[in-house]
Amino acid sequence: MKSSRSLALTAGPATVLVAGCAAVLVAGCATSTADDTAAPTPTSTAPAEVAAAEPRLAVTYDGGILVLDANDLDVVADLPLDGFNRLAPAGDGRHVFVSTTGGFRALDTGSWSEPHGDHAHHYAGTPALTDVEFAATKPGHVVRHAGRTVLFDDGTGRIDILDPSELADGKPRADTYTAPEAHHGVAVALADGSLIVTLGDSESRSGIAVLDAERRELTRNEQCPGVHGEAVAADETVVLGCEDGLLVYRDGTITKVASPDPYGRIGNQAGSEESAVVLGDYKSDPDAELERPQRVSLTDTRTGELRLVDLGTSYTFRSLGRGPHGEALVLGTDGALHVIDQNSGAAVRRIDVLAPWTEPDEWQSPRPALYVQGHTAYVTDPANNALHAVDLDSAQVQTASLPQTPNEITGT
Repeated sequence: MKSSRSLALTAGPATVLVAGCAAVLVAGCATSTADDTAAPTPTSTAPAEVAAAEPRLAVTYDGGILVLDANDLDVVADLPLDGFNRLAPAGDGRHVFVSTTGGFRALDTGSWSEPHGDHAHHYAGTPALTDVEFAATKPGHVVRHAGRTVLFDDGTGRIDILDPSELADGKPRADTYTAPEAHHGVAVALADGSLIVTLGDSESRSGIAVLDAERRELTRNEQCPGVHGEAVAADETVVLGCEDGLLVYRDGTITKVASPDPYGRIGNQAGSEESAVVLGDYKSDPDAELERPQRVSLTDTRTGELRLVDLGTSYTFRSLGRGPHGEALVLGTDGALHVIDQNSGAAVRRIDVLAPWTEPDEWQSPRPALYVQGHTAYVTDPANNALHAVDLDSAQVQTASLPQTPNEITGT
């Protein structure tokens, strides 16, 4: 199915902005399983080899998921799926995990590339929701790092750690670990097999622990009230947000970086392996039902310096991204994509993309969302049932109409 799309190529202004099962934690159990039952292999139509890569996007709407060609924004497939669904790349360059009723379900976008010496072979076929699913009562964060993908079930505290390259052959074997108590958490698998996992229960969250490959506790820090979100920066440095700053795990040590305000919540972060600096949101009103912040945070994970940057406009948790060179990207409610130098905090460029908009009261409601893939930033436009592709080098904006109102977006 193709969209009835209106393609417009316009140059956004390049205006330069004025800077304005052992000790404590291991009471949870760690096992290696082949998973509960064998699942059928993916059911998408057999792909064919194509001349060039055909990257794809996945966009949720109320009642399903659209799969789009990331190059021309044509709709490749419209896949019905009831409920409020969330998306995250699976980590293999082909599949997307859909957090939906019952668990994490793999969506095969039907397009991928395979390296072969000094070149690659590219394949494209029909997207499909597969039967590959990891059961979860409250599917939460999906984290990809070091060739592993980690799924966190907020309802049970179960963590599944899998090799996403095995998704094309069916349901991968998963290593599992269960946190001592269920909570809205996150976990990150590191290259040496160790695991960072949040500490908390149904009432509160307090910090993180680091477990070795046998899930024995190595270290912990409980000075992070309301711990939420994660990002990986250069040199495998992991950052997690707190209501009063951040925790930084680097070279085996956890360091607390304090916010300049007594309450300075950094609950959402965006990292880049090209940069030691992590971009984060920043909220400073503990009593606000819905705070619309105008400052973002830039934290240097090497020095612990936390810099606040005033955008002059508000933004939401779906507004943060990183460019191909590590630059910080923020989609403002003024309708512009703000490009910020991650080291100095200086505004580099403003690209007008949307009309000004207002953050909805409910976090599940559609609002403009930012997703960055390579040198292109994709911005959803729920008010106009549209999608914009922004070339980060030229500031040109390509726009396509969509047959549904977009909510979340990701890609492969």
